[in-house]
Amino acid sequence: MYYIGYDIGSSSVKAALVEAETGKKVIVLNEPQNEMEILSIHPDWAEQDPEIWWQHICTATKRAIKEANVDASKIQGIGISYQMHGLVIVDKEGAPLRNSIIWCDSRAVEIGNKAFAEIGEEKCMSHLLNSPGNFTASKLKWVRENEPQLYSKISKYMLPGDYIALKLTGEVTTTKNGLSEGMLWDYKENKVADWLLEYYGIDTGLTPKIVENFTNQGVVTEKASKESGLPAGIPVLNPGEVAATGGTSGVFYAVSEMSSGKSTRVNNFVHVNYELKTPRVGKLLNINGAGIQYRWLRNNMGNESYEVMNEKASNVEIGSEGVVVIPFGNGAERMFNNKNIGTHFLNLNLNIHNSAHLFRASLEGIAFSFVYGMGCLKDDNATINVIRAGNDNLFRSEIFSNTVATLIGHEIEIYNTTGAVGAARAVGLEDGDYSKFGANVSDNDHVMTFLPLHNKEPYETAYKKWKQELELILTNK
Repeated sequence: MYYIGYDIGSSSVKAALVEAETGKKVIVLNEPQNEMEILSIHPDWAEQDPEIWWQHICTATKRAIKEANVDASKIQGIGISYQMHGLVIVDKEGAPLRNSIIWCDSRAVEIGNKAFAEIGEEKCMSHLLNSPGNFTASKLKWVRENEPQLYSKISKYMLPGDYIALKLTGEVTTTKNGLSEGMLWDYKENKVADWLLEYYGIDTGLTPKIVENFTNQGVVTEKASKESGLPAGIPVLNPGEVAATGGTSGVFYAVSEMSSGKSTRVNNFVHVNYELKTPRVGKLLNINGAGIQYRWLRNNMGNESYEVMNEKASNVEIGSEGVVVIPFGNGAERMFNNKNIGTHFLNLNLNIHNSAHLFRASLEGIAFSFVYGMGCLKDDNATINVIRAGNDNLFRSEIFSNTVATLIGHEIEIYNTTGAVGAARAVGLEDGDYSKFGANVSDNDHVMTFLPLHNKEPYETAYKKWKQELELILTNK
């Protein structure tokens, strides 16, 4: 028997089949096999057509079943992980009314800033654990203000994963996790933050029905079965955030007992095992300009493989001979209180530096942004003991992983897993056995561990220089 998991990212949709009993991976693949388009018709906008996600889900599912040579009837359940705090709006038939406004879209920054100022810091931080910010609620307000004809047709708003669940089941539902991502969950009252919707002038009836974590969001319909190749009648679960990586964006994720939010630079979310009696909160630091920075270099520097880029970078000394890359060219950054500071290439000497220096400086710059962000997490009372990361393009680089591990003084455990694998395994969490879930990860996926290096000085010198350049830019913003 098998579980299947999906991870709806902004670059691709990943699908993974795992053995239900052991959690062992059977196959992992992604669609499209290059990258999905992000539409940016205005600066700092980022949109995707939700129907494209569904088409790739169907293609990936059929490929996985065929290439793994498994009997589709033995797939027992579906888990969904997804890009965070995007907005999907649908009409009464469940059809999208517009493209999804996705996570890295910055158009609602000022809407969130105004709400924070007018509602007040005390209420926002004690009830939302954060500012309304550039999240789903503020994006919905943007639609109401700027596209009133579309807004009048909305039946429900939802998160990206909720939309895929709708396509699979025909049911419009969401979870506390999803609502908390969108800044729509009142932690103090343990219910939807209707007061924020009312402040924004949004009909509170647009919120979908809430289902608990690790309970069915519905079962696969005959129509979805025909389109995807999945068995009809199997359950769909939305486990929320189950893995953190350094893909298009960079993510650090820590879990703590609930307290009032302290920093508007860190996102607080309902953790997957959140309950009223044990209100665990996930503290997430997101860096928009992470993997996309390194991908941009790859696409615009001859399209060499990441392995070749990493090898060239390894021949350059720590500190990249003075070259500094400030890697924030993918929209407003939460850890800078939604400032959009862009990407900067600094101190290039055309007689000395070449592409290898840019590769190393980019890896270092992204690593330094993680280190800087770790300080934001610690300021928000997060306790970090060990970092577990996916074996993606960034963490495959020894330069990147050694730099992060050495500067923060914690080991980094690398796991060959993805959000899709985590989502598939999470289907088995209906039984509440988190220890078994953790054992499946440790037993099947651990690749290597990066330990902090003893000679910290050159890393600290390079980081200090990078931070000085960053603070000069922030001062002028």
